[in-house]
This record gives sequence, structure tokens and C-alpha cells, in this order.
Amino acid sequence: MKFFSGFSLQNEQYLFSPFIKKSEVCVCGFSYGAIKAFEYTQKCLKESKRVDTLQLFSPAFFQTKDEKFKRLQLMSYKKNKELYLENFISSCFAPYEKKIVELNDYDTIDDLQKLLEYEWDLEELQKIVDAGVVIEVYLGFEDKIIDAEGAYQFFRQVANVTSFKKANHFLQLC
Repeated sequence: MKFFSGFSLQNEQYLFSPFIKKSEVCVCGFSYGAIKAFEYTQKCLKESKRVDTLQLFSPAFFQTKDEKFKRLQLMSYKKNKELYLENFISSCFAPYEKKIVELNDYDTIDDLQKLLEYEWDLEELQKIVDAGVVIEVYLGFEDKIIDAEGAYQFFRQVANVTSFKKANHFLQLC
């Protein structure tokens, strides 16, 4: 199994262990890491490498957000990165108790901009499905980070979507 972490995070896959398929041919990603997992899967398929399952946990889905929202995120990050990340992590766990997560020091404002501006492409997702890869998407409807309803409506066209009515961005229920 290959796991891609969320923006500014590392080693958070333990939070998703109940859902992760422990298989060498499974690719997983959380939030921003879902974009990386998707792109990695595309690369693997082009190189004729086997991938059976692509698991996307709370995929970064901001294509329904307006430009004002995106500019505000970038300005807040530029102004005070530490405060931005503190508020971001708190929002990821809201409304439940914050758990321990490790921050990385290599994600940049360019990575934040990429995740905010990223447009999921239905045709490209369908190509992955057509290649025999099962796409699983997991969403929490108490998510304070992404548009969970918009993500649900989008991904259900090509993926098996599991949604949790009272789960947050980290898919915690309590």
C-alpha cells in the first residue's frame, strides 16, 4: 500500500487504518494526498504497473469554492504560516477532539495553491476505472475543510463513495 499525506502532514495514515486496504496494489491519499495518489495511479497505469484500488480519503475538492475563498486562504498562509496551519489542523478535527498529527516542513504555498486550484477531471477518473482500478472515496459530512456534498455528487459518478453523516475531515465520528 502506498499512502500520500495531506497538506503539511506526515504519518497521519493511522487515522484511516480501519479503511485502508493493506495490499501492495492499493494507493491511498488523504486530502491533498488524494490528488497525489490519483496522479501516482495515472503514472503507474501508463508504466503498466498494477494498481487494483485507489482510496481517496476526504479528497481536496475546492472546485465549487469561489476565487475569493481561495485568495483568502493563500493570503492567510503568506501572512502567518504557523497560525494558518494551526487553524487548518483545528478545522480538520472540528467538531471533535484534536488528535496528534505530525507536520512536515516541505509543503509550500505552491502546494497550497495547487490543492485549492485543482480541478478533478471526470474523464481522467473514468480512464482509471476503465483500466480496472476500483476507486473508493470516503467523506465526512461534518467536514469543515472541503465541500463534502459537492465532492459526493462529483465522485459518485465514477467511484464507490462511503459517506459518514457526522464525521469530520479526518473521518472521525467522535
